[in-house]
Amino acid sequence: MVKDAYRFGLPPIVVGLLCLIPRWYGATGLLVLLGLFVFYFFRDPDRAIPTASGTVVSPADGRVVAIVEETLDEVMGRRISIFLSIFNVHVQRAPFAGKIVKIVYKPGKFLGAYRSSASLLNEQNVIYMDTPQGRVVFKQIAGAIARRVLCWKNEGETVALGERVGMIRFGSRVDIWLPMDAQIVAKQGQMVYGGESVLAKWNSIN
Repeated sequence: MVKDAYRFGLPPIVVGLLCLIPRWYGATGLLVLLGLFVFYFFRDPDRAIPTASGTVVSPADGRVVAIVEETLDEVMGRRISIFLSIFNVHVQRAPFAGKIVKIVYKPGKFLGAYRSSASLLNEQNVIYMDTPQGRVVFKQIAGAIARRVLCWKNEGETVALGERVGMIRFGSRVDIWLPMDAQIVAKQGQMVYGGESVLAKWNSIN
């Protein structure tokens, strides 16, 4: 459980219980259910991290909504976009073992995270990682409901495959960019799980 669960989940439960005093049972039920859902949203389950060399795992839970070729910093690669509904786990994990060399915060809009334009226009953190195989970039992207993108790591930190790196509150999108020599194994429409589902295999060593 992410610790923020208590900050957001306890107040509606407490207020709901106080509503029992004037016998506002409907309000009690709604507020308690809201608080319980907040605790559910902030869950942070353990995951079985793959151990095979060159494995790229999903940075987030959700559905793969796009796999497209895209240029990043004048280098051609492929972008995999994952849409997270409010029912998905919202903790993000490192897609590859390596060093975080740059984190760029970009303010922006709050379009629906399922829209392709959200990758460019929405508020986001862009996280650049250097790995033995090359550079991996992934984005934490806010959505129409999500209003806070959190990264728990700093530039210069080394992270393990599948290590927790941050979260987005309440509905969002995560993109991962890989160079062309990475072999994509994920399929559009596939449900994936952060730190566990294999998105690509990357066997070349630079």
